[in-house]
Amino acid sequence: MKNRLMPTAIVALVGAVVGAFIMMLYASSHFTNAAGPNYTPPVVSAAPLSSGGSDQERIVNAVKRTKPSVVAINVSVNGKQYIPVDPFLQQFFGQQPYVTQPYQERGSGSGFVFDNKGDIVTNAHVARPPLPNAQVTDLTVIFPNNTRAKARLIGANIGADIAVIRVDTKNLPPALTLADSDKLQQGQWAIAIGEPYELQQSVTVGVVSAFDRSEPIQTDTGQTITFKGLLQTSAPINPGNSGGPLVDVNGDVIGVNQSTLRGGAEGIGFAIPSNMVKRTVEQILAHPGITQPPLQAFLGVGLAPINQGFRNQTGYRGQGGVGVAQVVSGSAADQAGLNPGDVILKMNARTYSDPQALSNAISKMHAGDRINLEIWSQGTKRLVTVTLGSRPAQTGLEQQPPDQGQGP
Repeated sequence: MKNRLMPTAIVALVGAVVGAFIMMLYASSHFTNAAGPNYTPPVVSAAPLSSGGSDQERIVNAVKRTKPSVVAINVSVNGKQYIPVDPFLQQFFGQQPYVTQPYQERGSGSGFVFDNKGDIVTNAHVARPPLPNAQVTDLTVIFPNNTRAKARLIGANIGADIAVIRVDTKNLPPALTLADSDKLQQGQWAIAIGEPYELQQSVTVGVVSAFDRSEPIQTDTGQTITFKGLLQTSAPINPGNSGGPLVDVNGDVIGVNQSTLRGGAEGIGFAIPSNMVKRTVEQILAHPGITQPPLQAFLGVGLAPINQGFRNQTGYRGQGGVGVAQVVSGSAADQAGLNPGDVILKMNARTYSDPQALSNAISKMHAGDRINLEIWSQGTKRLVTVTLGSRPAQTGLEQQPPDQGQGP
C-alpha cells in the first residue's frame, strides 16, 4: 500500500511546486508593488471617441446644427448709371459723351450669426452698394423661421471681401463657431449652406480641394481685386451663396463662401478661410467703417473701339488702335495732353486694337508707374510719357458697357 502511494505523492508534490512557481511569475508581472508606496498604475489607452456614425449622419447633424444660424440678406440699391451716347449724336447734336440716368437694383446673399449682439457676417460685395455713386436703401435679414429684421452696415473690408451687419432683434439663433482653418486637411468634408438664387436654406456638399488660392475678381466698378489665400472647395457655390458659411462635419465654420472660378467651372469654388474671417471681423468691430483696397492705376480715359462712327467723327483712317472717347479732367491723361478723338496706337511699344485688352493691361499696373504711349491726334503721330494716377472713388468711366471698353 505504501509502495503504491509513494509515486502519487511525488507527482502531487512536483505539481504543487510547479504551480506555485507559475503563480509567482504571474504575480511578479501583474501585481508588483501593487500596494507599495512607489506603485505606478499601468498606462491605459482611452477608448476612441465616437465618430458620430457614418459620414452621412455627421453631415446631416452638422447641417441641423448650423442651418438655424444661416440667414438670407436682401439688399435694395438706388444709384446712377452712365450711358454712352452714340458718336453720331455727339457730332451732329452736340450731346455729351455720356448721360446719366437713375437706376434701382435688388440683390441677395447669405450670412451667418457671429455673436449674441446681433452681428452677422457676410461678404462685403453683398452688403455694400455695387457702385461708388449708389447707396443701399434697404438691408433686410431673413432668418430661417421667416422672421425679418432691418440691418445696418457696421463695417466692411473691401480687400478681404468681409462685412459685418447688425440687427436689433431678440431671440437670435446661436452664433456659429469659427474653426481653426490652419488645421484643415485636403480632402476633408466641406458643407456650403446659403441662399443660391434665393432658394432658402440650400445645402451642397464637397471637400476642401486646395489651399492658398489667388483669384482675380472684377468688381462692378471695373476694378479687379486679386483675393489671396482662399480655400478651394468642390462644394457647389452659386449666386446667392456669397457670404454664407462653409462648415465642417462638426458644424464649425471653416470659411465664408465667396466666388466660383471665372468661366463658371463646375465644382471649383472659393471661400475666405475662417482665420482670415476672424481677424477681419475683429478689426471691423474695433474700427467700424469702410476699408478700401489699394486703388489700381488710373489713366483717366474712356476707351472706344475704332468703328465707322468713330472714323467719321475723327477722320482717323489708320489700322488698329483704341479710340479715346473721353478724358477725365485733371487725370494723368489730361495732364499728358490726350484729348477726345485721339487714338492710342501703342502702349509700351505694344499695339492694341481692343479697348478691354488695353484697359486690363493698365489695371494690372500701380499708381506712379510710367507708361509710353504712341498717339494719333488730328492726323499727327506723337509719343507721350504718362505717370499713372490712382483710380478715384467715383468716375463716370466706370460704367461703360463692354463694347465701349472700360476706363482705365
